[in-house]
Amino acid sequence: MTDQSFSPKEIDTSRAHPARMYDYFLGGRDNYEVDREAAELVIGELPDIRVTARENRAFLARSVRHVVRNGVRQIVDIGTGIPTSPNTHEVAHAEDPRVRVAYVDNDPIVATHAGARLTSAPNTSFALGDVRDPEKILHSPAIAEFIDFDQPVAVLLVAVLHFVSEEEDPRAIVATLREAMPSGSFLVLSHATSDFHPGDHDDTFRAYRGSTAPLTVRSHRGVERLFDGFELLDPGVVQLPAWRPDGTPPTPEELRRIGFYAGVGRKS
Repeated sequence: MTDQSFSPKEIDTSRAHPARMYDYFLGGRDNYEVDREAAELVIGELPDIRVTARENRAFLARSVRHVVRNGVRQIVDIGTGIPTSPNTHEVAHAEDPRVRVAYVDNDPIVATHAGARLTSAPNTSFALGDVRDPEKILHSPAIAEFIDFDQPVAVLLVAVLHFVSEEEDPRAIVATLREAMPSGSFLVLSHATSDFHPGDHDDTFRAYRGSTAPLTVRSHRGVERLFDGFELLDPGVVQLPAWRPDGTPPTPEELRRIGFYAGVGRKS
């Protein structure tokens, strides 16, 4: 099932889009010159952003495996971005092909990729929607008719809430989603921070201000507060590679490169 209710006029290639910039950080090709120029501004100030992007994908995979192994058979991935393998459904279906995965993104270009590379797989759907309007997401046919909110669901907000300003109230957004989630559900979240890369980073903020979504970084406490109403799983809110690593724990030097927090919470 795919909800792609947009017109070609809505596809804006005149401004950078975070999803396409992220694709560039990962070495992808689904981006435009405007995205590459903005991304290079960020790389110039924060060369570790490429490593961070890869670590973010690795965290997504580990967290998806965790929630599926703990009984979740429904996932809503909000702010999915340009499809990058392994996608959420590929990770989930490697554990159990019955898992339903609903993707949500606000970029019509992502929607065009979704039809070819996401929703062609069984038990997947896509909705065009913006995290700033969670009620609209929840009532989208691709979500409401596909996800049973009487059963546990994992909601993924991976690298998306730092594009929500304080005025747009990210805690209220999470609260709206939390209210729709039954007991036994999980919140999976990662978020940019400046805690480990102090400084002004004018080019980075300028790059995102010129894009479709300005950047708002948050402190450790600020990210923790997004989990209000959830029980944080061990090890709590930590840097990406420190969340339940598959192999050797990251060294302090490796952690200093990662300006992202991550965590998983469970609703009792």
